[in-house]
Amino acid sequence: MARPETVDKVCEIVRKQLALPPEIELTPESKFASLGADSLDTVEIVMALEEEFGIEVKEESSQNITMVQEVADLIEKLVQKKPDA
Repeated sequence: MARPETVDKVCEIVRKQLALPPEIELTPESKFASLGADSLDTVEIVMALEEEFGIEVKEESSQNITMVQEVADLIEKLVQKKPDA
């Protein structure tokens, strides 16, 4: 399970990329599709996360991402695998 600060950062980036108003609650269980994200939005979210965390998400991994918790868990795994981690 991803750390709370990773989940918070993912939520922050998702909110910014999808231009979500503050009243829309984002939780680890929030699904991108239910937030109105299409596949292009998901790609843009992944790109923003790659930049933020200094990681590279493989395309096949990003295709399986449907909710905030999945992204946060994937990021934690990739960050731990980084050579300088």
